Amino acid sequence: MADEEEHSGNGPVRQRPWDLAVSTVLMELVGLAFAGIVTLVTWPFGWLPDPGLVLFMTGMFAVWPAAESYRAGPPRRRAVVAALLTLVTATLIGAAAVNWAFPALDDADIGILVGSLVAVPVSAAVLAWSLNRATVTGPGSEE
Repeated sequence: MADEEEHSGNGPVRQRPWDLAVSTVLMELVGLAFAGIVTLVTWPFGWLPDPGLVLFMTGMFAVWPAAESYRAGPPRRRAVVAALLTLVTATLIGAAAVNWAFPALDDADIGILVGSLVAVPVSAAVLAWSLNRATVTGPGSEE
């Protein structure tokens, strides 16, 4: 019930953490499709995007569900800090796992790309969970 509460009488409804993670994954797939289209268009001209650009393009699409969840109510600093710490931690763990599992790639950028693609939905779920928890505990407890 707390996941469907409204803050003011006319504000948007909060999303459950897993719903936000799924919508973030879907938006990441849209971003990856966009990066694929850019690659297909520029490939005949001899230009291939580097992993950082692919991560940037994917991140631009993936940030929208979390931004909408953040705008649904008053900002909570602890929720954002928890989401950012989760993002950094999960990215580093994912990058280390990819670099350990696939040493033949010999490219740290690929590890960071894959780690970030996995970490963004996880951190979005942490953001939604933290915002929902802050809403349940009261308006002045997380400011």
